[in-house]
Amino acid sequence: MTPMLNRVKDLKSKLPNVTRKRGKPLHFGRGKPVENYLVALDIGTEFIKALVGRVVGNEVEIIGVGRAHQELADMQAGAIADIAAVTANCDQALAAAEQQAGVSARTVIIGIAGELVKGTTSTVRFTRNNPSKELNIEEMERIIELVQERAEQKARQQLAWELGGQDVQVRLVNSALVRIDIDGYKVTNPVGFQGKDVVVEMYTAFAPMIHIGALERTATELDLELLAVAAEPFAVARSVVGDDPNTNVSAVLMDVGGGTTDIAVVNEGGVEGTKMFGIGGRAFTHAIERELDIDFIKAEALKIGLGGNLVAAKQQPAIEKVLGRTLNVWTSGVELALAELNKLDHLPHRILLCGGGSSLEMLVHRLEDSDWHKNLPFTKKPIVQHIQPDEVIGITDATGDASDHTYITAMGLLRVGMDTLNSGAADERASVKDKINKVLRV
Repeated sequence: MTPMLNRVKDLKSKLPNVTRKRGKPLHFGRGKPVENYLVALDIGTEFIKALVGRVVGNEVEIIGVGRAHQELADMQAGAIADIAAVTANCDQALAAAEQQAGVSARTVIIGIAGELVKGTTSTVRFTRNNPSKELNIEEMERIIELVQERAEQKARQQLAWELGGQDVQVRLVNSALVRIDIDGYKVTNPVGFQGKDVVVEMYTAFAPMIHIGALERTATELDLELLAVAAEPFAVARSVVGDDPNTNVSAVLMDVGGGTTDIAVVNEGGVEGTKMFGIGGRAFTHAIERELDIDFIKAEALKIGLGGNLVAAKQQPAIEKVLGRTLNVWTSGVELALAELNKLDHLPHRILLCGGGSSLEMLVHRLEDSDWHKNLPFTKKPIVQHIQPDEVIGITDATGDASDHTYITAMGLLRVGMDTLNSGAADERASVKDKINKVLRV
């Protein structure tokens, strides 16, 4: 029996009215169709988190939350290593979320992470042959397509260099306009303007086809319709930025997961760039495991217990010493990742954390108290804090179970799903911004 059928069977045992017809939306009671529901799957190295959300206008209300633990061999550096095992874990998390929600939503947004996911901001200048002609949506489409093509070529070249010359097929997973200037004048809506020089700054994220293919297979095995694949740092950025074109949110976002640390820099509401590196919470656990010669489960318990004063006083110095050495490596990774965003004149001084790996108190203290930032273009000493669920724009939690910073990435995926639905619904009455967003939808 497939994972999806297992979940539906479980739902039917608890909800007698629920029936599913293959390829049709779930129905309740007197034939009312279940629509406008989204599933977010945050497939992390340590845990899978599933959220079921109800779309209400321009917001999503979380009505179901589920979580399942991953085994050590299921993921590798943030990417799926065992499709069958990860699918089974997703099924477990989804079953819990659907049972709480009372619906079996079929439209899913899945996050993608890992060192081979490349997110950069590209700036391209165009000289128009006819400066007196007003810009229209068709010309903007051609400009955007050209920027995306150049960004893809750059991503492939970077991956080929990192992999020793191997040609890697990539796919665009996220794209967002950061800034448009016409003859040196910043505009939020370029259509209707005249001008000679058009400068477009756009964020694009590309991922290797092998990773995207694994996610697509997982969705198929779960009988889910894949609405979008989102680079997880982009999803986190969407969670704190929202839709306000005049937003002035500027921050360095760090999603510290089990296998990777994903960083996004947001400047005045625009995603300036994203970087990922393969050190997360499990690296700290493995360090304790090696140094104290204990198994992984005991090492994880000691790491978690350290913050809650659950570790014997005589053990604490040894554990803190081990974690301190690993933190030196992690902090160097953060510094290197931010240094590679060399197009930025300065970095925002707010650092917003999420992800289970950021629960380590020593990690937070290292960012707050050490001088790791001294060689980076921060305008002042960084202020460090966790992102809280009630700070996510456009997402509310009716369950009370998405209760801390470890659910922010999954909430951001719901945000990306809502954005995708809204941009796909553009019609003749849609605004120019909606139409440009539709062009950017991938």
